[in-house]
Amino acid sequence: MTETLAAPVSTDLLNDIVKAALRAGADAAEAVSADRRSLSVGVRNGKLEDVEREESRDLGLRVFVGQRQASVSASDLSPATQARLVERAVAMARLAPEDPHAGFAPEDRLARGPFVDLDLFDPTERSAEVLEQVSAEAEAAALAVTGVARSEGGHASWSSSRWRLVTSHGFDGAYEGSAFSLGVGVIAEKDGAMERGGESRSMRHLSDLPGAELIGRTAGERAVARTGARKIASTTAPVIFDNRMSSQIVSPAIGAISGPSIARGTSFLKDRMGQRVFAEGVTLIDDPFRPRGMGSTPFDDEGVAVEKRALFDDGVLTTWLLNSAAARQLGLQSTGHASRGLAGPSGVSTHNLHMEPGERNLAGLMVDAGTGLLVTSMFGPSLNGNTGDWSAGVSGFWFENGVIAYPVNEVTVAGKLTDLYLRIQRGSDLEFRGGFNVPSLMFDAVAIAGK
Repeated sequence: MTETLAAPVSTDLLNDIVKAALRAGADAAEAVSADRRSLSVGVRNGKLEDVEREESRDLGLRVFVGQRQASVSASDLSPATQARLVERAVAMARLAPEDPHAGFAPEDRLARGPFVDLDLFDPTERSAEVLEQVSAEAEAAALAVTGVARSEGGHASWSSSRWRLVTSHGFDGAYEGSAFSLGVGVIAEKDGAMERGGESRSMRHLSDLPGAELIGRTAGERAVARTGARKIASTTAPVIFDNRMSSQIVSPAIGAISGPSIARGTSFLKDRMGQRVFAEGVTLIDDPFRPRGMGSTPFDDEGVAVEKRALFDDGVLTTWLLNSAAARQLGLQSTGHASRGLAGPSGVSTHNLHMEPGERNLAGLMVDAGTGLLVTSMFGPSLNGNTGDWSAGVSGFWFENGVIAYPVNEVTVAGKLTDLYLRIQRGSDLEFRGGFNVPSLMFDAVAIAGK
């Protein structure tokens, strides 16, 4: 069991340290704090395996001296450490190379309070005893599935966090969130061959978390369904990615529209603004305001106002994902997608991203395809970011006449994403499980490499 206690600090720590940085010679400064409390428990074979508790408060400081910038972070928030932090940051900035794109977000782009309540925080705190109990219940439910041979362990946790950003040009915003998770992994065995299966879920509110019995049973059934897997011959056939895997074939498009990638010219979509990238009807929506969403936020990590927007509308690319630095480099405005840690300049990320569903369920997609591959697991994806050439190792099920015939493994699927995206057919089984949610997706005539 590990434990780190947060030091008592001034209630106006961030404003104090920003003012100190300006007095020390910085032209501008921003400070962030991250407060976190968490408890996680793991069990194996019904016995407690590990307990980890964390209570921490960390601070990050970024300063600007002209067009030079530097950032530092610390978890010791004593007055002496704060003073050293400010001194070090300003000294580093004076020695840093000039960056013509560095700087704060323009004031007219900043979010203004009061901020909307997104219902991200549940104050419930689960004890170690309760977490151990539900972990053991999930594991037991998985082991009760006929064909499951052994457990890889159950785990449960809760956490709460609070993020605050203060800048010298007038932004001061904070929000807090919570997360509750439960999961289990098991191994099923048949004729001497073993297959893994698992299930885990995370939610903002405890009341939204599925029960231990359902999570455990799902994990066990997945493992058993994969036993007896065969190898298949190389072929070209329809491929369906189920709704737990489908986001992984869409995610390269999100990386390809990030402002830094566009500015560097290292994106296979760099010349596609305003053009069709996905098939007609495909709309990808980024929604920072979804209540209880895992990616919800009232402002981005530079304090910029966020908004719900379609990144791809009816298949057409509508926007880049921009923080302030990338926006300046491209001669555009930030889109509210800055993402940062305690130290270093901002990157970019989406908020709650989902693809609008189609009209056919997974069974309907298989019936329409007739014969092909249903992918339920993926590993080792490879992408050429400049060309969009993509491949991945997968396993899943071969289906014939629209019905699952047998499990398969040791398969590779490959294609050029710019071609595959134009042939997407969407399922109706969209589930909001996390920050990036996509229904099952079907592609016709995909290259499959087998034995």
